[in-house]
Amino acid sequence: MSNTKTFAIAAIVVVALACLPFGVSGYVLGLLTLAYYFGVFAMSWDLLFGFAGEVNFGPSFLIGLGAYTAGMLNHYAHMPIWGCVILGSLASVIGGLLLAIPALRLSGPYFGLTTLVAVLLLQNVIVLFAGWTGGEIGLDLPDVLSIDDRNNYWISLAFMTISGAILFGLSRSAVGLILQASGQDAIQAGALGFNVTKHKLAAFCVSALFSGLAGAMLIFYEGTASPGTVVDIGVGVQVIIAAVLGGRRTILGAALGAIFLIVAGEILRPLGEISTFIVSAVALAVILFFPGGFLGTLLHRGAR
Repeated sequence: MSNTKTFAIAAIVVVALACLPFGVSGYVLGLLTLAYYFGVFAMSWDLLFGFAGEVNFGPSFLIGLGAYTAGMLNHYAHMPIWGCVILGSLASVIGGLLLAIPALRLSGPYFGLTTLVAVLLLQNVIVLFAGWTGGEIGLDLPDVLSIDDRNNYWISLAFMTISGAILFGLSRSAVGLILQASGQDAIQAGALGFNVTKHKLAAFCVSALFSGLAGAMLIFYEGTASPGTVVDIGVGVQVIIAAVLGGRRTILGAALGAIFLIVAGEILRPLGEISTFIVSAVALAVILFFPGGFLGTLLHRGAR
């Protein structure tokens, strides 16, 4: 399926989603608003894993850095929301750089393990400095994006759409092709004259930027920053599963995977623990029998 056709389909879907507030309840809008932010988390993760070939087991480290930096600036310095969001995303990039520069020197599974440990360290910092961070209870924010369900929905949809367009365009650019070559065979890519480490570092920074942005915007939607929302390892697992479900190296598929997980989990919530089992079983089945994910499988069939 060509990029033009993909964009056309995506445009139709976005227009349809933009019209939803006129026909559904605030409860549904709130659920989808949360799903769209997770969609950006998943797309950011797919750029690093799908193209650069680096498995980040701790996406919530980058998400949490952006969220808590923005939240603390708003709570203590009373900085305007958009200033907090910008500085929060910059904090994610800086923290990502400090983590990635030494981690990318490692080979095999050690990069992934390093990112996982980073999440545990951030969780401990939040608990140790509970007087500043709010600890496990969370940090209340004086400002929110909007108190109107429709406005919050449109903000999150616009954010996901713009982020998806940028990340998708980057993945299909010359840089994306170099990243893909580096991820598949770093030695051969280096032999062709490409600076593999530099390109992977750039991908990590882009992933950190959008993760931090989405994390900061999420807490201003919810009105609080808490470890269970943005730093918990379970959040990172959900992001990874969403990206794999949607389809590796599709970017846009990661957003579909996130929406599926959030919506399916809520629909099945009355079933209690069984709901988690069902969603996990579906995810496992897709990974085992449709490794291309939702969108990857669709695009593969469309290319035939």
